[in-house]
Amino acid sequence: MNILLYSPDNGVTRNFMPHLWMFLLKSITPAKHKVFLIDGNAQPMNESDLSNFVKEKKIDLVGIGAMTRMAARAYKAADAMRDAGAKVVFGGPHVTEVPDEPLGRMDEPRHADAVALGEADATWPVIVADAERGALKEKYEPVDQNGKEVKPDLQDYPLIPWEAIDLEQFNLISHIPRPLRYVLNKVGMTWKNLHVVPIESGRGCPYGCDFCTVTGFFGDSIRYRTNKSVVDELLRLKARARRDGGRIAAFFIDDNFAINVKRTKSLLREMIAKDAVVPWVAQISANLLKDEEFLDLIKKSGGQWIFIGMESIDTANLAGVNKSFNKPSEYEAVLNRLASRGVYAITSFIFGMDGDSPDVANRTVEKIENWPPGLPVYGLLTPYPATPLYDRLAKEGRLTRPLHWLDFRPFRMAFTPKGISIAQAEKEVRHAWQRSYSPRAITASLRKIQHRPFAERAVMFAAKLAFRGIYFPQMKKIQWIMLLAQNSRTIFQLIFAGLLQRVWPSRSSSISEKKKVKETGRTSEPRSLRKVS
Repeated sequence: MNILLYSPDNGVTRNFMPHLWMFLLKSITPAKHKVFLIDGNAQPMNESDLSNFVKEKKIDLVGIGAMTRMAARAYKAADAMRDAGAKVVFGGPHVTEVPDEPLGRMDEPRHADAVALGEADATWPVIVADAERGALKEKYEPVDQNGKEVKPDLQDYPLIPWEAIDLEQFNLISHIPRPLRYVLNKVGMTWKNLHVVPIESGRGCPYGCDFCTVTGFFGDSIRYRTNKSVVDELLRLKARARRDGGRIAAFFIDDNFAINVKRTKSLLREMIAKDAVVPWVAQISANLLKDEEFLDLIKKSGGQWIFIGMESIDTANLAGVNKSFNKPSEYEAVLNRLASRGVYAITSFIFGMDGDSPDVANRTVEKIENWPPGLPVYGLLTPYPATPLYDRLAKEGRLTRPLHWLDFRPFRMAFTPKGISIAQAEKEVRHAWQRSYSPRAITASLRKIQHRPFAERAVMFAAKLAFRGIYFPQMKKIQWIMLLAQNSRTIFQLIFAGLLQRVWPSRSSSISEKKKVKETGRTSEPRSLRKVS
């Protein structure tokens, strides 16, 4: 059979990190079948394009994985591909929680021939076999003979053939605006390709935050791959990058990469020992980032960015969503410890909580502006189906759009908060994005780390521009031209710094050191090496 694994675009911004599920399912599909991969975020296709693709490639079976916010777009894509003659199977957290929706048993028309509930590691080969003989069932569940859900233990993890997979649609270099690419080339970043590749070292999360779907889907017990399995995968990715003259970074998509710090330390030590060091990003809770040895290992193993779900600077808000393990009073110290090692944070904040009041954006951003620079992300509290939050709001009669995912509107509320109006909550999010990603804010962020190596500053600047696109439209060329023009002064300063480092590295280091001493009163020499007067 010819099989298409498809992830719809999110309708907001381009995301060039592929979804792991596609590669995982491809790796466990019997070799006699031909598998195509399309990620709509990197390779946009409308319904007509998808219909033509199905017909041209003679696709027999389509597997679609979509998060809740993508459900409406996924259903439209599925309709087009079913009309073109393919059988469609849906999987992922959303359809696991509302399986009757894509099967046409609710208010929606039918969009799928079958649904795969829960983790599909064991059920996908069965689905493929059933489709091949024309006997698809409507529901596939990973259960034992007694009907009890079975979770894969990940000890015998599939080998994903990264060496042979075509990743061109995810090449970040080809999507960087030409003027910015020119700048990067001039300062020595001449890679032919750049990919951020998803990797998992474990699944599950024990925390159970009220708004989160993770615990309901992956469970509250943590399952791990072996260290060797993860390290070998990283080594293969490094080898591919060398072969292609490019660069590969890894995004550990574990729901909490360091939920067992001892285990994570052992993995990072093995990465270092086996030279499986690559730039990486991971999600780690703030309360797990206190161990100095652990932070050193993060840096030595290639850690660049840590995603931290801070959610709020108010302890009452955190308690209201069952996230009291977050301590806002500790946020700044955590970020300082990371930044001192050249590791920075992607920090997420949620507005529209019951404890929020008007001006929550300014209060939050004022805190952030006193922290080391990073990438703050702002969103609205969203009730996903089957979460404790959704059930509580439904019981209280506060849902304004109970099926909000079928009418997806980014950065729009779906319920009425207690201390702030819907309109005000949406205004607060807009203001936070505007204040944090203005040209002045970006310049101020870079000024905080002007004593740091040039590469850190260049990456911070590029990341700031990219993350700005999560909220502000910047997928068109003219939008990028305007954005670069608004930040032209900072760009010229970076070009000068980069050229200075290339032609006169010792002078560049001296200037950076003087700036650090001027701003912090400290040198970068270890205390033991300083002269004693």
